[in-house]
Amino acid sequence: MTDTNSPAARLAQRPYAQTLTGHKALVTGASSGIGRATALGLARAGADVVINYIGPAAGAEEVAQEITALGRRALTIAADVAQEDAVEQMFATALREFGTLHAVVSNAGLQRDSGFTEMTLEQWNTVMAVNLTGQFLTTRAAVREFKRRGPQEDITIALGKIVCMSSVHQVIPWGGHVNYAASKGGINMMMRSIAQEVAPLHIRVNAVAPGAIRTPINHDAWATPEAYQALLKLIPNGRIGEPDDIARAVAWLLSDDSDYVTGATLYVDGGMTLYPGFATGG
Repeated sequence: MTDTNSPAARLAQRPYAQTLTGHKALVTGASSGIGRATALGLARAGADVVINYIGPAAGAEEVAQEITALGRRALTIAADVAQEDAVEQMFATALREFGTLHAVVSNAGLQRDSGFTEMTLEQWNTVMAVNLTGQFLTTRAAVREFKRRGPQEDITIALGKIVCMSSVHQVIPWGGHVNYAASKGGINMMMRSIAQEVAPLHIRVNAVAPGAIRTPINHDAWATPEAYQALLKLIPNGRIGEPDDIARAVAWLLSDDSDYVTGATLYVDGGMTLYPGFATGG
């Protein structure tokens, strides 16, 4: 259980600034974990939110109910982001219901872990299809919509805003997870290249790179006191990250407060990328 007096708990109690009022946003992989927190965070910042998911609908429907309770509109859409037709249909449905989109968070991702020599081509292809190709398809559809719609400066200065969800493992090697780390490294260069290309249109593309976050995907790394203490050796800040830490970073990158930021990766990792093992000279 999270300490109610901890920095993370105190942060969670702080209201979001209404920096996304009037925005229509889409978050992929939004039925659980970081995606869920991000969808809720954007709603708390004033946006109506499309909740993409795959698999059982219950989690997505719960997120939609919470967003509706906040006074915002919510729309759930099941779609496999690794499939071009599914992504195109997802955007068509979102545009039909919401009219347009101003902000897109390409968050959907997964792991298929294995030692390198035991890793199958299926494990490699599955991770690349969702984590990298899925972000390509989602981001491409978003840019196409921003260009089609044109400026709406009463809502946002930019023509559109995109956040790609990456990981500290775009720079930190991760043995036993070669496919995952390679997909995140690919996101980094893909995001920067897209950002460079669309910057003259005033479309901003950035990434958030989480470190260790308290989500189901890494449950074993924090679920016991022993595991948690071992994890903290990698985090100079002295605590695990919470999904809301990521949501707040994404909300800032999608707001006009960050209008001069594009092609950047914001590491939200408690200092993990500072390589704490070298703090005393290695």
